[in-house]
Amino acid sequence: MNTLLRSVAKRASVLVLALAASMGAILPSTAFAEGERFVMISHAPDSDSWWNTIKTAINQAGEQLDVKVEYRNPPSGDLADMARIIEQAVASNPQGIITTIADYEVLKGPLEKARKKGIPIVTMNSGTHQQSEDLGAILHVGQPEYDAGFGAGKRAKKDGVKSFVCVNHYITNPASVERCQGFADALGVELGSQMIDVGQDPTGIEKKVQAYLRSNPDTGAVLTLGPTSAHPTLRALEKTRQLGKVYFGTFDLSGEIAQAIKDGNIQWGIDQQPFLQGYVPVMVLTMYNRYGIAPSNNINSGPGFVTKENVAQVEELAGEYR
Repeated sequence: MNTLLRSVAKRASVLVLALAASMGAILPSTAFAEGERFVMISHAPDSDSWWNTIKTAINQAGEQLDVKVEYRNPPSGDLADMARIIEQAVASNPQGIITTIADYEVLKGPLEKARKKGIPIVTMNSGTHQQSEDLGAILHVGQPEYDAGFGAGKRAKKDGVKSFVCVNHYITNPASVERCQGFADALGVELGSQMIDVGQDPTGIEKKVQAYLRSNPDTGAVLTLGPTSAHPTLRALEKTRQLGKVYFGTFDLSGEIAQAIKDGNIQWGIDQQPFLQGYVPVMVLTMYNRYGIAPSNNINSGPGFVTKENVAQVEELAGEYR
């Protein structure tokens, strides 16, 4: 592990101690039990590289806290499949479940089974604080998606943007629509056909973005919802000779997005700090199982804006810790 990663790991350990202290206990080194098993279930398809940071976080948390964390997801992103994975996780009787709330109506049934069995739940990433509370979760760790979209829209409006296209690569997740809706509301425009359903295939995304821009040449800005849609959109803009000319904002980070911000081809990326979304739920479940303590409030992990001015601070960590 190089010096930079050792520094990150050290800061993560300090975060554990600081948060535990805020919960009313300093962790005695002799009090740690071992062998707790937690299951994290996400809605992300295998193709979504953004979740690599969360996988890094749960692996590091598991190692540092002496717990086992299993990561499970529907390979294609199918939410019915995700519900079945939650049911399987509940049947395996783990000491805790960590899950996104990609669609409350689809997932509430399986998660109710977890609550009835007394399995503690922490929700993360997708979903609202109210949905998390209704599911009986200890807390929610994530970014309020509508607020993040609204904040992005306010920034774009200040920069002179009046129209946009929202490139939505996972439209079946209601949180994705909240991002687009917040952006539109901040601009003061209706959200309609400018939110395009592009799917997960990179070539398909690239072609659909090109087609939209050809049909709507006056589009003032492009908003993408993560690396899955941002990377092909960069290629689409390059092929149509609009790269660096169209206002471009995106959710989430990757090495390619960080480089595009440095080059001036993307104006900003919204950082929802996925490492926290992975690490903190594991820590909370560990403390809850061992000491019966937990934070009293939900934890907002974002949004924060990464721009050309501050991208150097996160560039080396993009895709692994940021």
